[in-house]
Formats: sequence, C-alpha cells, structure tokens
Amino acid sequence: MKLKIVFAAALLAVGLSVNAQTIIKFSHVVAADTPKGKAAEFFAKKAAELTKGKVKVEVYANSSLYKDGEEMSSLQLGSVQMLAPSLAKFGPLGVKEFEAFDFPFMFDNYTELHKITQGPVGAALLTKLEPKGIKGLAYWDNGFKSFSANTPLKNVADYKGKKFRIQSSKVLEEEIRSVGGIPQVMAFSEVYQALQTGVVDGTENPISNFYTQKMYEVQKHLSLTNHGYLGYAVIVNKKFWDGLPADIRGELDQAMKEATVYANQIAQEENDKALEAVRKSGKTEVYTPTKEERMALKKAMAPVHIKMADRVGKETLQQFYQATGFDPTKL
Repeated sequence: MKLKIVFAAALLAVGLSVNAQTIIKFSHVVAADTPKGKAAEFFAKKAAELTKGKVKVEVYANSSLYKDGEEMSSLQLGSVQMLAPSLAKFGPLGVKEFEAFDFPFMFDNYTELHKITQGPVGAALLTKLEPKGIKGLAYWDNGFKSFSANTPLKNVADYKGKKFRIQSSKVLEEEIRSVGGIPQVMAFSEVYQALQTGVVDGTENPISNFYTQKMYEVQKHLSLTNHGYLGYAVIVNKKFWDGLPADIRGELDQAMKEATVYANQIAQEENDKALEAVRKSGKTEVYTPTKEERMALKKAMAPVHIKMADRVGKETLQQFYQATGFDPTKL
C-alpha cells in the first residue's frame, strides 16, 4: 500500500496522474461530413476502443481550432498533436517531393494512385517529414479534382484569363498558367466568399469539397475533368508520438490502419453522393468532357511536368511515372 502511494506521488511530481488520459487534438480544415471528416471521427472512436479509454482524440473540423495557414506551425510547436493536411502543404514546408502529387493527370485511377500511397515510394516520402519534427502515419484519399467557374469549361480556351483558387503549390500555379488561367493562392476557408464576391472566378476541387463547402451556390458550371488528385497525409508531432508508451503507439497505429481503410473506401462513394446532390440542387450545370476535350486539356498541361521536374526532383518523378505508367512526353 505504501509503495502504491509513493509511486502515485512520483507520477504527480512529473505532471501525470495514476489514471492519466492522453488527449490528442486532431485538427483539419474541411467539413465533418467529408471523407476526411468522417475518417477522423472513425479514428477517434477506434483509438478510444483499442486503448480502452487511455487516449481521447478530440476532432476539430472546419479550421475551428486554428486557421488554415496556422495549423502546420502549431503542430510543430506541439499546440496541436495531429493534422491531416493536403499533400500540397509540404512543399512550402521545404519537402518539395510531395508536390509530385500535384502534377496534372499523374493518376488515371485509384489503382495507379495506391501504387504510390500504399507502396515504398509513399512510405519513403513520409520519412522526409521527420527532420521537420513531423511523423507521417498514413495517406487518406479524398478524390480527383474538377474545375468550376461561372462560365462553361469545355475547351482549353475557356480557361484563359480566369482566376482560379489553388492551394499554395508552385506546381499548381504552373498548372493554371499552362491553360492561360491566373492562379490565386488562398486559404480553403476563404474560398466561398471569394467566389461569391468575384475575387476569384473558379476553383479546382474533389466534388465532396465542392458540395460540403456549398460552392455550388456560387458556381454555375462544373466540369468533371478529373485532372488532379487531392489527398491527405495524417501527421503527428514527432516528439509527442515518440514519447507515448510503446503499447499505446501500437494501438493507435492499428486504429490508424483501420481508419485509413475506411477513409479510402468511402472517398469515391462520398464524391459520387456529392455529385448527385450538386445535380439535384439545380444551381450548377455539371458537364462531362468528351475524350477529345479531356485529351486536349491533358496535352495543354503536359509541359508542367517538364517545367517543374527540377522542383520536385527528377528521381521522384521517375518513381511516380514507373508506378503509374504516365509519360508526358508521349502525349
């Protein structure tokens, strides 16, 4: 009995309690009813179950904890423990290899994509985050992006002179310029108002984001180009993660594996549901490009691969091309 009291006192002296519960703040920028939002809640539930309540994951959706641009620095400082940023966020952080995911038409389908995200190339990329104080745990899909605007987007010429909101990515800037558009870097939380007020003319998004952020209310046309991929890396503060007991880390790893399977299973399903909802709204005209129109867009954007190769590293690009079979020089 005396030994238990002494042990409890020792724990209290270092700021712990006998029945301490670990709190993980998990912040993200999209709505709770998106694929990422649902997967985050799924992870929180599995973490509680597998650790038998030793870990509580608090999920903060829609940038409710931090502004979009503040989350990465907050993670590095330890103010928030877990994020699921889009892969484009790592370029500005100095890990430019992740911008290979931004290259237009890199993936034609999820099978090609998962050769990277579920294979050795994707795993190696995550390790490049560790010198930044970040531990990469998993990749989560959202989906393939489509362009929207207030005028039809059928031909390459239709993009000329239009201002398109993009994430902060030099590759995405070049993508928009390749078709004569004007790239506008902007926080995700500001996009609706910018579209509403005409600060930007259009955007690129997976359909689930387009719908849950109600962009269909302020965009008259949506072209199903599927020209690029938007996915996320679930990351955690490395010092925090390494400081967890080994058994807790193992249980959280298992929770993340299950959440990742769930996230990737629902990604296409949620985008399909969102597309149907956009159509039913009657506010946005949905257009499916012909094979010829999509190929014309693909050819127009092919020079992006050449111009931006040195930025992400030719070795990284070749690893992607070998996995996907894409060759921009043969278009």
